[in-house]
Amino acid sequence: MTKAKMPRSFNDRMFALRLERSRDDLFGMLERLYGHRTDYAAFADDLTAALKAGWDARPERLKWRDMERDLEPDWFQRPDMNGYVFYIDRFAGTLSGVPDKLGYLQDLGITYVHFMPCLKPRPGDSDGGYSVMDYTEVNPALGTMDDLETVARACHDRGMSVCIDLVLNHTAKEHEWARKAWEGDETYREYYHMFVDDTLPKSYEATLVEVFPANAPGNFTYYDEINRWVWTTFNEHQWDLNWANPRVFLEMVKVMLFLANKGVDVLRLDAPAFLWKRMGTRCQSEPEVHMLLQALRAASRISAPSVIHLEEAIVSPAEMLPYLGRGEHDGKEGNLAYHNSLMVQFWSALAARDTGLMTHVLRRHFPTVLTNATYATYIRCHDDIGWAVTDEDAAAVGLSGASHRAFLSEFYEGRFPGSFARGALFQVNEETGDKRISGTTASLAGLEAALEAGDQDAIARAVDRILMGHALIASYGGIPLVYMGDELAQLNDYSYLDDPDLAHDSRWLHRPRMDWQRAARLPDGGATPEGQVYDGIRRILARRAASPGLHGAVPTEIVDTGQAGHFAFVRRAPTGPIVCVFNFTDQWSGLPAAWFARQGASRMYDLLSDAPVFAPDGGVPLPPYARVWMT
Repeated sequence: MTKAKMPRSFNDRMFALRLERSRDDLFGMLERLYGHRTDYAAFADDLTAALKAGWDARPERLKWRDMERDLEPDWFQRPDMNGYVFYIDRFAGTLSGVPDKLGYLQDLGITYVHFMPCLKPRPGDSDGGYSVMDYTEVNPALGTMDDLETVARACHDRGMSVCIDLVLNHTAKEHEWARKAWEGDETYREYYHMFVDDTLPKSYEATLVEVFPANAPGNFTYYDEINRWVWTTFNEHQWDLNWANPRVFLEMVKVMLFLANKGVDVLRLDAPAFLWKRMGTRCQSEPEVHMLLQALRAASRISAPSVIHLEEAIVSPAEMLPYLGRGEHDGKEGNLAYHNSLMVQFWSALAARDTGLMTHVLRRHFPTVLTNATYATYIRCHDDIGWAVTDEDAAAVGLSGASHRAFLSEFYEGRFPGSFARGALFQVNEETGDKRISGTTASLAGLEAALEAGDQDAIARAVDRILMGHALIASYGGIPLVYMGDELAQLNDYSYLDDPDLAHDSRWLHRPRMDWQRAARLPDGGATPEGQVYDGIRRILARRAASPGLHGAVPTEIVDTGQAGHFAFVRRAPTGPIVCVFNFTDQWSGLPAAWFARQGASRMYDLLSDAPVFAPDGGVPLPPYARVWMT
């Protein structure tokens, strides 16, 4: 049935109400950031006009989507939210090929799709698409903005939400703003951090860290042609924006609303930790960053209320949580943030066959519940794995932080005796000893080595590790993200070494093209390892969707089992607790029924297998890499 068209007067009134609802969240932050400037009043007027223009331009179908999600504000926390992340070219060739693949994702149980960087990048090396030269155009190799809008509508028709990346910290040096700055336009030079000599860059550099020390050392680049130093945190071709200039904020709001009006539901805000610069600091996660992010969230809430923000902050737990809103920003900042620690601790516990560190970190640093927010949970992504284990946390469980981080790198590179993994080092920092790891889920979990050896027992163990990881992220709390190809158990792709543009970046090892021939053979009744993984992940997502107690707003309480190889938590749902237990070892173990009863799971029914659990001694047997969701 066609929805009634909103009359103009209704639209104007609705905008006014939404503006008043979020006025303090927006202008309360902006006055603190920019209120001292003589141009603040003009900026505030221009911002209000831009918000109204964005609302006026918003398609009617999206305004109804706004209304629906205003009435269901927990839509992104519901257990039927299951995510899938892919590079468009490696998944479907172009945007126009995506609609034909949506049936496959729907069968898998996916209701949230993240298109990896798809906005127009600079030519050549673009840091995987994160060096954007035009926010209002799609990468021509993938299609057009009209194609993106068409695909978003097709996703909506199938009940799927759409996420795309929006790079906040920097633009490509080929962006129109940067080109004007290069040509000497002082207005646009103030959009960036540009210096006439190296005095200030040297002072800043004293406390900054290098993000890509191997191929992009330092944080500043000198250009002889313009006699300027430019702040370039990530790469020479990525110029950091000057968010102390309110015009940058205004420009980004216009970009956000433009993308929102194309049907984007989730804006993944890339590298937000770096937005504010302060001498004598790392220039990461400064208080002003959270003011900016709250204000940006308010801007979306005013003119595109169904849009939420995923904040990419791959930092320590203490730094990460504020991106989901803490203190004055509680419930007002990001709606989603990556649970990087859960990923790191999953791989750490697998290698160590011990969950002591995992239990300590996740219990100590993370609250049991969040306000108006939840996690994006994952065991692999497009990026490397950095071993974010602090010396303090390691010491708390009797480990050396440096030694444990080195062990993990050696284990997942496949060099540690007894390792089952196949991976590759990424960005080795000789000064700090930092070594990060690349590799697909299947290869890091042992499937590549097991297949090469023809070891059936090792193959079965690798499959179980993969499925245990996905059962973990599906139940812990948040939106579980399946990375493209993981459901097919795709292995490392070494062909990147033959491409001069990619060979320097081992992350392409775990960015293989989607194997549609393999997908066409599935399901195969579990006859192959990939069939077992596919069936297992599809079942995990289906059981998650059928379990209301896994709603993102339900508290997650870490509990002890008394066994070093177990990781356990309880989802304290109003309908009754769900006790989730994972055996991180390759040995059989078990837990008595009395232990589950003490946690509130007296029914002894496993939601994951959808069956009661029976054992002759009244306990629950836990085979190697077991996973149970008991109620």
